[in-house]
Amino acid sequence: MPVIPARGAEAGRPLSELVAEALGRRVWVVHRIDAATSGLVVFALSAPEHKRLSRAFEGRAVKKTYLAAVKGSARTGSCDSPLREFGSGRVAPAPDGRPSRTSWRPLRPCDGGTLLEVTIETGRRHQIRAHLTAAGFPILGDPLYGPAPRPVGGAPRLMLHAWKLELPDGQGGTLSLEAPMLQDFRSVLGTAA
Repeated sequence: MPVIPARGAEAGRPLSELVAEALGRRVWVVHRIDAATSGLVVFALSAPEHKRLSRAFEGRAVKKTYLAAVKGSARTGSCDSPLREFGSGRVAPAPDGRPSRTSWRPLRPCDGGTLLEVTIETGRRHQIRAHLTAAGFPILGDPLYGPAPRPVGGAPRLMLHAWKLELPDGQGGTLSLEAPMLQDFRSVLGTAA
């Protein structure tokens, strides 16, 4: 589901609206993930906290770790190719793109590929999807990136999960957050519930 209101009736209600409704109060969106990506999203409960957390994300003071099941036998690697958005809505490495950096390491083989731990220093649109595809390891279930036929590897969903965040807690310490894999993600990996 989209984090903020999206175009089109099929988009449904955004997560920000559902969270505000559940809490019975206004929330501020601090960052976003693709609608097809599962996992952690941070909301602030006040304008000053929103400003503080947004600055932490913009200043790259937040460590962002994802899980990605990719096609192929991936090894530890990284990609720092600049990324540029094209008219099609896709993102790809381009010399005139915005600076971007993605690093990954394999955790274990999975059906049809490798489960990776992915960290990003920047937070560009479709960054992980574009960098892993450029490296030859498209994400399983990706309907937009990677070779045909798509979705890649026939997975029923994009196998990308916003797993962990480490961010400043505003009092000199670090707040560590983690979202466990959802059942549909684990089932594609062949992992027991």
